[in-house]
Amino acid sequence: MVQIAQVSTLKSAFISRSTAVTQISLILSGTVFLAIMAQISFPIPGSPIPFTGQTLGVLLLGTAYGASLGFSTMAFYLLMGALGAPIFASNSHGLERITGATGGYLIGMLLSTLVIGALAGRKWDQKLKTVIPTMVIGNAIIFSFGLIWLHEYTGENWQWVFEKGFTPFIFGEVFKIAIASTALPAVWRLVSKR
Repeated sequence: MVQIAQVSTLKSAFISRSTAVTQISLILSGTVFLAIMAQISFPIPGSPIPFTGQTLGVLLLGTAYGASLGFSTMAFYLLMGALGAPIFASNSHGLERITGATGGYLIGMLLSTLVIGALAGRKWDQKLKTVIPTMVIGNAIIFSFGLIWLHEYTGENWQWVFEKGFTPFIFGEVFKIAIASTALPAVWRLVSKR
């Protein structure tokens, strides 16, 4: 049986000793996971921002990996996409994805993995009463950076920015938060029974 008091993230619950090979393997597998989640993508009419599964991937990866490994994995994902790997939404790639309309959301995801990973390291992902605020904080970071960036990039007024960059995503993000907030404590319960 795994002693939950001794581990702080799901990664450390399953992988007690971490080597350089383990870290690289986790970064690569996390990048593949994020790339797959990004392909769950639907265009929003009139918006330069697609609806993707990517934010759910970030929430799950950040909490499972913790701050350092989550941040490193997201940074590697962004680097690979910028260098030409077709791993962004709809198999897109290139630096213009990071410098364009979606750039703020991607940078927000990078910072979100750091923050929610740090909260997971304090066991905030283990109980429903703390995992929900963790997921809300993670999403708030993503959308804050995304909306500010979208406003600056497009030069549109704030009403347009919220109508195209936030409002169409509310229901989907609430659903993603619900998935992550129920899945993580359930996984921790299974871990404690091992």
